[in-house]
Amino acid sequence: MKKRALILIHPGFEEMEAVAPIDLLERAEVEVVQASTAEVTLVEGRNGITLQADCLFSEVADQEFDAVILPGGPGIKKLRGKVRLIAFICRHHEAGKLIAAICAAPLLLLDAGLLKGVDYTAHPSTKEELPDPAQGSVVHHGTILTSVGAGTATEFALALVHNLCGDARAEAIADSIGWSHDF
Repeated sequence: MKKRALILIHPGFEEMEAVAPIDLLERAEVEVVQASTAEVTLVEGRNGITLQADCLFSEVADQEFDAVILPGGPGIKKLRGKVRLIAFICRHHEAGKLIAAICAAPLLLLDAGLLKGVDYTAHPSTKEELPDPAQGSVVHHGTILTSVGAGTATEFALALVHNLCGDARAEAIADSIGWSHDF
């Protein structure tokens, strides 16, 4: 059965942190649903690049996915405290699904109460609220996968492929894109 991942596209998202996972997961034959947290499907990122989401988050909020992917960027600030979104993240975590957050998006995991006793990393701009990140550009702890930011987007995306599809698929995709780093 084909794996399904949901990526939340929000106004002000960091483009690289969304596009790298979408691209590499699609190469791995994972169905990637791009859901807009706005009321429209055309969503502008932090640098003015617009993505066309497949649907609105409200249209898929009751569905289950194998992974939930949260790109960062300054738009994260407006997602904090969104009760339905936090409940969605918690429901997937409780079901043992992969929750992946990059850059400032681990703040949503903090809001959901998912970081207690968990090794994680995040963008340095979150240091006031997330003062003790683990070392590493990508940190995996249980069903929580976190990454530092745009510069680690490819490594983050390959870690997603690894977790959803296994070593062989991740290594094949890494080779196909010329990724020479270790996982």
